[in-house]
Amino acid sequence: MKNTHSLHALALAAAALAAAPEARADLITDWNLKSADIITDAKIGTPPAVRVMAIVQTAAQCAVNAALSDKTAAVEAALAAAHRASFARLLPAQQALTEGMVQAALAPLPEGPAKAAGLRLGEQCAAEVLARRADDGATTPETYRPHTSAGIYVPTAAAAAPQWPQRKPWLMASASAVRPPAPPALASEAWARDYNEVKLLGGRHSTQRSAEQTEVGRFWEYSLPAVYYGVLRSVALAPGRDLARNARLFAVAAQAMDDALIAVFDAKYQYHFWRPVTAVRNGDIDGNDATVRDAGWLPLVETPMHPEYPSAHSTLAATVAQLVKADIGNQPLPPLATSSPTAKGATRRWTRVEDFVQEVGDARVWAGIHFRSACDTGAAMGRRVGELAARQLQPAPQ
Repeated sequence: MKNTHSLHALALAAAALAAAPEARADLITDWNLKSADIITDAKIGTPPAVRVMAIVQTAAQCAVNAALSDKTAAVEAALAAAHRASFARLLPAQQALTEGMVQAALAPLPEGPAKAAGLRLGEQCAAEVLARRADDGATTPETYRPHTSAGIYVPTAAAAAPQWPQRKPWLMASASAVRPPAPPALASEAWARDYNEVKLLGGRHSTQRSAEQTEVGRFWEYSLPAVYYGVLRSVALAPGRDLARNARLFAVAAQAMDDALIAVFDAKYQYHFWRPVTAVRNGDIDGNDATVRDAGWLPLVETPMHPEYPSAHSTLAATVAQLVKADIGNQPLPPLATSSPTAKGATRRWTRVEDFVQEVGDARVWAGIHFRSACDTGAAMGRRVGELAARQLQPAPQ
């Protein structure tokens, strides 16, 4: 009987060894979609959501690498365990939803040493990443001081993520590593150009904005990370991809996107530049004769509760675009696509990464919440973050 058990164990190990390299490359994209559902259900803001995804995708990459290196561990179990342990700490209120997804992923796997080893490795990876990011500053109490004079009313909605500039980046040397110069001076021609463009095209009742421009503005009203991971999935689901490569791309992109928002909020709270809805209603006090006040102007979409400059969307788009280019290298670019809940699930497509980045910047102007300079500056910042992150895309030496 003892010899029979030994032969059975060897057979299981051999089967796992043979199966490990065949793990589906789209396991990463499957779990990325599940993660997006969990985050959406949690109803958290964009900066915290991007941070959560960075930790989760990093744990997922660790789990894939650990399971493939172990060769006797089930990758599917490792990924499920890494996601379960990560979300248990980051979004504990979503435990029921997370557990349902985990059990659905684990159910097809036979009980045995491969499954047990995968679960153990996934849990270890999540614990390691969570420990590494425990002191990243995300839970630092915010102490934002509204700009006002004693006794004067200002809108009382809380500013978004004012503590984000104090966070520890993943890849950048500091939050201010890619801090841009100040926005255009209010007396400048550049400011007048920015002001009049958004006033003309970004107003809620604009007669100059086309129907398509309105659709694009509404599409990019959505800001949770899922809208960018759709673009990454366009690459990850192309033929010939392997699991380790996809895990690496998603982990590096997630870290870079988190760094991009750290950099953006560093600049936003450094310069405290006014939003179009504030500027256009106060066009008579900026000292520029080329900016005419519109007392009742409103943007197409609701204005986010943080300073205007630079554009976070433009920074994220350029970061993702830079990593897509680095990942595919000289290979043909697959068609890029993503969908948006704020556009009723509509899908938009691009054949060039530059067109994708340009559209995101245009959308924020047409939505009436950003000036052109903020979008151009954000794109330049994103390219720098993406270039820094792209160094992590090369496989580790064997």
